[in-house]
Amino acid sequence: MEKFKLVATTAMGLESIVADEVKALGFKTTSDNGKVYFEGDTAAIAKTNMWLRVADRVRIIVGEFHADTFDDLFEQTKAIRWEQFLSVDAAFPVAGKSVKSILYSVPDCQAIVKKAIVERLKIAYNRTGFLDETGPLYKLEVSILKDKVTLTIDSSGVGLHKRGYRVGQGDAPLKETMAAALVKLTRWNPDRPFIDPVCGSGTIAIEAAMIGQNIAPGTNRDFLSEQWPWMETSVWEQVREEVEDVAKRDLILDITGSDYDPELIRIAQGNAAQAGFTGLINWQVQDLRDLTLNGSNGVMVGNPPYGERLGELEDAEQLTQDLGQLMKKYPSWSVYMLSSLENFEEMYGKKATKKRKLFNGFIRTDLYQYWGKRK
Repeated sequence: MEKFKLVATTAMGLESIVADEVKALGFKTTSDNGKVYFEGDTAAIAKTNMWLRVADRVRIIVGEFHADTFDDLFEQTKAIRWEQFLSVDAAFPVAGKSVKSILYSVPDCQAIVKKAIVERLKIAYNRTGFLDETGPLYKLEVSILKDKVTLTIDSSGVGLHKRGYRVGQGDAPLKETMAAALVKLTRWNPDRPFIDPVCGSGTIAIEAAMIGQNIAPGTNRDFLSEQWPWMETSVWEQVREEVEDVAKRDLILDITGSDYDPELIRIAQGNAAQAGFTGLINWQVQDLRDLTLNGSNGVMVGNPPYGERLGELEDAEQLTQDLGQLMKKYPSWSVYMLSSLENFEEMYGKKATKKRKLFNGFIRTDLYQYWGKRK
């Protein structure tokens, strides 16, 4: 089967986690800023879309070349065998971006790439006049970095963080991909208790449950490449069959999500039910200061309020202080908190075992890690 050059895109700082996920599926990788490259056939496209928990999208790299004039861009784009990917009736909008390049006008680059592909398809399919673009959708992107052009097709469609279970959310929801990354960074396993004490709409706890029961994150959603004629239906059927074969839906997990806001807990329960986890996760309306942790060697993961808005900084600092006091009672538990507070360790009352820089959207944060003394 034909092999494609593929790239899984991800938030900065999460490349190593995505690379590990891709390797676990059987592919060799190389990484760059926000990108993990690998090669594979149509089954690889289906499998990575279905299984990657932390990646944003899986793109097919159709062409790479240097261009410093619009003529270069046109001719080299036109030389690519687009008919291998696009049917005669394909709809193919072109998005674009340009960084530190001579060809800096993104709208012009998009228009030229579009025109070049149209010309190529007219020749390939022996057509004159307009192409009607009423068929399957292919989302193309022209990306130019330091005059190097990369042309890609998005195989995912809606971003991979859209698992299909979030029917409600709070004010500042954490992306599902970032929540999964936080759980993976703890190296938690289903034999240990797990809690998010500031769970909001429940994303971290739900992602932990999916990991614990080995449920593929793409189980309850569709992907854009499923519509493409050359992506065989049998490939998707086989991948979905394998997903069900390895799922451990009967595995009992000790996962708790708690929050002081009853409305957020109600939303979290609805999201969990949509994900198929009714009754699996223990949801509690609980103030952090009144929290009691059961069991030992547990893992606590949270994304507490950052205090970004005026007047909320003191509340965020107080919450961190309360958390530090609480966890003195549970030395065997490990704590992982994502925060933008520069004085987090001071407020917590203890220097972190390890810190990891991560970007939550456009907010620069640190994951503060306090490793417990295992019993």
